[in-house]
Amino acid sequence: MGYAATDMRKPIIAANWKLNKGPSDTEDFIKSFENKLADLPKGVDIVLAPPFVSLPKATELLAHSKVRVSAQNMSEKDNGAYTGEVSAFMLKEIFVNYVILGHSERRAIYGESDEMINAKILKAHEVELKPIFCIGETLQEREDGKLEDVLRTQITGGLKNVTEKQALDTVVAYEPVWAIGTGVTASPKQAQDAHEFVRSVLTDLYGVSVSEKIRIQYGGSVKADNAAELLGQKDIDGALVGGASLEASSFAELIKNGVVE
Repeated sequence: MGYAATDMRKPIIAANWKLNKGPSDTEDFIKSFENKLADLPKGVDIVLAPPFVSLPKATELLAHSKVRVSAQNMSEKDNGAYTGEVSAFMLKEIFVNYVILGHSERRAIYGESDEMINAKILKAHEVELKPIFCIGETLQEREDGKLEDVLRTQITGGLKNVTEKQALDTVVAYEPVWAIGTGVTASPKQAQDAHEFVRSVLTDLYGVSVSEKIRIQYGGSVKADNAAELLGQKDIDGALVGGASLEASSFAELIKNGVVE
């Protein structure tokens, strides 16, 4: 099945490496992955998100490639006394294209609020970085019947004051927290139902003509063997991939399986 690349929304598959791969491992991965690019579907945006220290190596090696580079986070501040932070301008200076914002690990482990994530999204758009804006519910929230309330709150909070034009340059990543790194994947129906709801909230915010163009990725234990079924769903426009993106061969296989030309 898989995602038909001729659809209105071009699929986007992003590799979130989290706390893995320094510059040397990043170079090894990219050299291996680039050898596989010729065999991959053309109608797909491919994004790699290494840790901060590996971003310069990635952007250098991919300068003439169709593969784009994302940061995994950034500060909402421009500069100043913020030890350990990295600004949007710094990312732009080293030719980063995307930035993952609002990931559940940032929310849960580091206490990032919808308000902070919103400030980061606005800052990213200010310098023309494209946010990959993560949302998702915990297992408890789903079991308590709060799925829609949680997603609506995260979407409306995160996209506050984001214009229609900026929304079109935002990728939304729906990641049920209970499926991240657990080996448990939402069923295609569960994922599609959530994506359909997310698009309905985007319609409430921006109208149908805009919401129909916004790409919504699924994330949460996506692998080569479930990519086709997940990406074949009507409102699933790609994947944010964790563990399966750490090996060039498995990530390439996932892209090949997930996107049909």
